[in-house]
Amino acid sequence: MSDVGRHRRVGATGFEHAALFYDDEACFVRGVVDHVRAGLEADEAVVIALPGEDLGPIRDALGADAAAVVLQDVRRLGRNPARLVPALHEFVDGHPGRRARVVGQGLWADRPADERAAYLQHDALTNLAFAVRPVTMLCPYDTRRLDADTAADARAAHPLLVEDGAPVENATYGDPLKLAEAVLGALPEPPELGETLVFGAPDGPRAVRRAVAEHAAGAGLAPDRVADLCLAVHEVAVNTVVHTAGRGILSLWHTDDRVVAEVQDGGWIEDPLVGRYPPDPEDGRGYGLFLTHRLCDLVRVASSRDGGTTVRMTMYRDGGPR
Repeated sequence: MSDVGRHRRVGATGFEHAALFYDDEACFVRGVVDHVRAGLEADEAVVIALPGEDLGPIRDALGADAAAVVLQDVRRLGRNPARLVPALHEFVDGHPGRRARVVGQGLWADRPADERAAYLQHDALTNLAFAVRPVTMLCPYDTRRLDADTAADARAAHPLLVEDGAPVENATYGDPLKLAEAVLGALPEPPELGETLVFGAPDGPRAVRRAVAEHAAGAGLAPDRVADLCLAVHEVAVNTVVHTAGRGILSLWHTDDRVVAEVQDGGWIEDPLVGRYPPDPEDGRGYGLFLTHRLCDLVRVASSRDGGTTVRMTMYRDGGPR
């Protein structure tokens, strides 16, 4: 059987989403290279997004074929995992008439717990974001880096699993929206050492921006990143004033490695993908969260009809890969 037959179901037109679980480098390299070469044989547009240290072995194994694919360091592209969906939409749109083939791995060994949860949430939501798009995606997971709960969540996010070199139906695949909510979980309570501001119309967003600027600068965040955080929080505060009937609460705190701003209000974000794809110019909604995801190192959104909305925005002191 050809690689195309082994790595793509016959007649596939929409999203094909498979996980590859491996415990040694040879299995990882073989699985990724087989997936990529199947796409090249079918004249698909191929992008590989892996941690920088994993790109070298894949490039070497592909040999001359490496020149035909796009290689991305996912530490830079997807430190905030919510940036990955619009990046892939852009890649697909940039290759009209061709199916896209993707390799994406975002759980590197030293990734913080909140980023890991955000990545698993992203992985589940891709099933909604690309449901009708011509994309075949392989997500490698190094089982040596996963605890039992993380491995179970990663498995449940994928309709297909690669076993013995071929994708098979995954009996444990779960509802992607429910899984995304479950892996996010409840946001930890902010530390007591911080500051809060209650704001509303008409001057609330301006007061929020001023408070964020003072706190972030006082915490030692670089001036350009202070400006980015101010703009991000301002956009969220504007959403509070425009789209909810009540007031919002701004909370600010910092730790040794990060500055965090959080906005809470009584609104409800019904669409879990808001901010994860470019807003429709004719709709005019969703731009604020889209910009917030682009500006911040990590954004976590918890929203329910009864509990309101919390948007937690994080900037790392070191700047990180941008």
